[in-house]
Amino acid sequence: MLANYLIGLREGLEASLVVSILATFLVKAGRRDRLKLVWAGVVAALAVAAVGWGLLQFVTALTAKSFTTQETIGGVMSIVAVGFVTWMIFWMRKASRTIARELRERMGQALELGSGAVVLLAFLAVFRESIETAFIVYASAATATTAAPLTGVLLGLITAVGLGFAIYRGAVKINLAVFFKWTGALLVLVAAGIFAYGFHDLQEANILPGLQNLAFDISHVIPPDSWYGVLLKGIFNFSPAPTVVEAIAWLVYLVPVLFLYFRPVRSTTPPPAVPARTVQENS
Repeated sequence: MLANYLIGLREGLEASLVVSILATFLVKAGRRDRLKLVWAGVVAALAVAAVGWGLLQFVTALTAKSFTTQETIGGVMSIVAVGFVTWMIFWMRKASRTIARELRERMGQALELGSGAVVLLAFLAVFRESIETAFIVYASAATATTAAPLTGVLLGLITAVGLGFAIYRGAVKINLAVFFKWTGALLVLVAAGIFAYGFHDLQEANILPGLQNLAFDISHVIPPDSWYGVLLKGIFNFSPAPTVVEAIAWLVYLVPVLFLYFRPVRSTTPPPAVPARTVQENS
């Protein structure tokens, strides 16, 4: 539940901020009449994401007629979902500095093109976060036997919407750069656990060997049924007795991704042009 709450909170807050930026632009531009078009795009994006979630569940139920097939689908989808969430983390890290300006420029262009363009802009802006949430939560909840993962993501989304509205109204101020930086780092840890468990699923499906070859076993230190063992498992998919393949997959993902994530972002803004008069004077 906690891992999915974090996913829902981060993705939901991103979507809420996007909607807030678009709505603020329209209000300041005196185009409140176009707000309904933004909401139409948002509702359409959420509906398509929900349909996507339903299709994933349907395909899984339809094809998972055996344990091997179920584990194969779970493993592949886990790895695919990690690809989605990794791309999302790095995209937000790079785009966070310019996203507000770009959205305002695109909304200005959409207003000139017509109602359909406004709806499409809002749809695309929210659809990215919503479909990523559907994929990553599907993968992290693939082995769940309760509704806890879905409950977690719903609570995260509700919290995100509340925070987004409070930020829009000016009631709450959050250092969004710090928020996204550290929630992104936590999501990298969550994704590493999902990635490793995806390989474990493929081992259980007999696609990969080494299911009985353990890298280590610290079950006596962190019992799987203890409250802290359950907490680590629920948030980071931590296993006190991982296979060698799991441990390697975890390290292969986590180490380079964290290194790249915390590497300083290079500014793509070109340096200011030097006036011709100054160049002549210096020469």
